[in-house]
Amino acid sequence: MKIGILGTRGIPNNYGGFEQWAEYLSQGLVKRGCEVYVYNSHNHPFQEKRWKGVNIVHCYDPEFRIGTAGQFIYDLNCILDSRRRKFDILLQLGYTSSSVWGWLLPRRKSSILTNMDGFEWQRDKFNKYVRGFLQYAEKLAVFFSDALIADSSIIKTYYDKNYTKPVFFIPYGASVFSNADKAKLKGYNVEPYRYNLLVARLESENNIEAIIAGILKSKSQLPLLIVGNHKISHGKYLKEKYGHDIRIRFQGSIYDLDILNNLRHFSNLYFHGHSVGGTNPSLLEAMASSALICSHDNPYNRSVLDGNAFFFSTSEGVSEIINKHTDKKNYSDKIEGNMQRIINYYLIDNIIESYYRLFLDMRKNNNIKT
Repeated sequence: MKIGILGTRGIPNNYGGFEQWAEYLSQGLVKRGCEVYVYNSHNHPFQEKRWKGVNIVHCYDPEFRIGTAGQFIYDLNCILDSRRRKFDILLQLGYTSSSVWGWLLPRRKSSILTNMDGFEWQRDKFNKYVRGFLQYAEKLAVFFSDALIADSSIIKTYYDKNYTKPVFFIPYGASVFSNADKAKLKGYNVEPYRYNLLVARLESENNIEAIIAGILKSKSQLPLLIVGNHKISHGKYLKEKYGHDIRIRFQGSIYDLDILNNLRHFSNLYFHGHSVGGTNPSLLEAMASSALICSHDNPYNRSVLDGNAFFFSTSEGVSEIINKHTDKKNYSDKIEGNMQRIINYYLIDNIIESYYRLFLDMRKNNNIKT
């Protein structure tokens, strides 16, 4: 099969969850004999045409010049390029800035499959006008797709209820982390199990301020390492407001997965504040790294963790958890429970196989197309 993957800033990952997943999926598909193309921004740090057997297509991306509007132009350039590639399968990761160009997708030549991500129009950072556009964009994405992927059973239920297109539930995945190395903590000025950790985009719907405020209200003196780009608007606000406290350490972005997993593994508490979306890749990686998880309380996170975590809704809840549950070694049952969930439901090779089998079916059975 010849497969194209749209909707990311490119691989290897230098941005976020979709990029990390594009890394995993593209490599897994290549190992299964597929010819895979991933679209990259023209100014991505990796400028070669192939990466670990994956073909890289660089397209002009003016976001660095004109801001968010540049994402729409980048997606347009990627879609226009895809029209001449004769892909069997064209997988879109997300739809926010691409669905307005859906009418240009090579629908007669390729089967169009879209991973619908979370409910973008629920994100706090957007005003009512942007939310209205995102709801319209969702409708366009569904209309121009042959089938949809939902990474959460909750999201699948929503699309099944509101649309008629086929919806396939395939979550993200993670690999069991088994290369713990305390030396990887060098440079972060922390000791094993004597720090807490948060890995996220620094955006309001990820409840980062509630986590920070809860830690500062607590009795604990353990530092909180915050991994994420603090140069964006909400990140600047958080750093300016809380960066003076020695317990709050803004580390910036870290894309080395081995370092991230070691930081997760050796943390005391791992905070996951995401409140909008489905099966979050960083949460799965924390589970697979034997982290003791303190999660925002919402249906998406509960469906993944199945009780193997502490749950909070407010900063007071964060403080209460920290004050009551201060020693990771006392909660091996939760850690082992999450590891078993990774092995049983979220093992990355099994998830890639699910994508591969779906792609085979889409190529073989035209009745999937509607």
